[in-house]
Amino acid sequence: MLIELPIVWTIIINIVLWFIIHMSFAYIITILPASSINTKLWIYKKRDWEQNGKIYEIFFNIKSWKGLLPDGAALFKKGFRKKSMATKDRDYMKLFMIETCRGEFVHWLVILFSPIFFIWNPLWAGCVMIVYAHIANLPCILAQRYNRIRFARILADSNN
Repeated sequence: MLIELPIVWTIIINIVLWFIIHMSFAYIITILPASSINTKLWIYKKRDWEQNGKIYEIFFNIKSWKGLLPDGAALFKKGFRKKSMATKDRDYMKLFMIETCRGEFVHWLVILFSPIFFIWNPLWAGCVMIVYAHIANLPCILAQRYNRIRFARILADSNN
């Protein structure tokens, strides 16, 4: 801990900063044009271990809980809601895939910024903040990856 604060202020700063981090990244990435989202980046690529999405169904049982995740896009005027598909149109599905990359990026950014909490928190609390960042964001990342793999498979099947 670099800065020592009274416990009440530490708690207030933690809560307020988490809100600011989540909302700021979500807003900034939401207002970027879809054309600026590079879906070919290595971070978004399907991995062999994902078994074409089966790992999410079998190991994570994703179908039972992904519908319970909040859709942060509803908070912003330009947000693209990903709670359900509006249509099965190819262009819409391609846009949906771009939006899954956008959403995944936001959640990775939030996790990456979590070490900032070590500045004013004791070591144990900083570790709790890291754990919180993962618990709050990894389910959303898993859902984005799962949906993107499914849409890629549907789009590939419709080309045949």
